[in-house]
Amino acid sequence: MKCGTCCHEIEFKKRIPLYPEEADKLIEIAKERGIAFKIVEDLVFPDVLNKKILVVTYKIRLDNETHGCPFYDPEKGCTVHEVKPLACKAYPLALKQVDAFNFQISIDPLCNFVDGNYDLIKEADFAKIIEIFRNEYPNAQEHLKKNKNLMLKIKELEYEKKIKISREISLEEFNKYLKEWDREEITTE
Repeated sequence: MKCGTCCHEIEFKKRIPLYPEEADKLIEIAKERGIAFKIVEDLVFPDVLNKKILVVTYKIRLDNETHGCPFYDPEKGCTVHEVKPLACKAYPLALKQVDAFNFQISIDPLCNFVDGNYDLIKEADFAKIIEIFRNEYPNAQEHLKKNKNLMLKIKELEYEKKIKISREISLEEFNKYLKEWDREEITTE
């Protein structure tokens, strides 16, 4: 629809997660185009064995003048459509983390398409939802799969005693580690 709802901050609740490889690609495009593009670490774990912060995802900072993704153009929509992040490709379907290893797919009610088709969507069963969101659903599945694979990779690294994720850490300690420790990105590639 090119409305940009998915690309803009709405009451400080928008989160556009990026995997490290997606962040690298968008940083490069932003440099080429002279666009102010900022990201911040999103999902991180403290590795107390190696004294590193393991970065699983980043998120796009939406605290700019438009409170939106800098790659959104009101006339064209997404200007990085061909390489946009998996989370964007899946929108309005989103992953919600239930616990450390379980996610569920939900539909963003703030999406203009969802709002305009609410009666159809609220009555739809799972098969109909897949049909309605036939382009987005495979991306949501891929997003879910990627998240699960990243969590599995962290568990494997722990099992192999290559990392140690502290389960008993104070907020004060965690904030100290965030300031002092080097970063290491965790990817499935």
